[in-house]
Amino acid sequence: MIVLGVILLIIGFVTGISILWTIGIVLLLIGVVLWVVGALGHAVGGRRHYY
Repeated sequence: MIVLGVILLIIGFVTGISILWTIGIVLLLIGVVLWVVGALGHAVGGRRHYY
């Protein structure tokens, strides 16, 4: 999810499409939150790790 967010940020920046920029930021933030919570050892949504 983090990689997809970064890809959308880059595409949105290069093409000037603001909706891709916004979706990229949201996906990046969700990916980072899930990564941190998983790294702390908490199961989120029944899964121990998110890759």
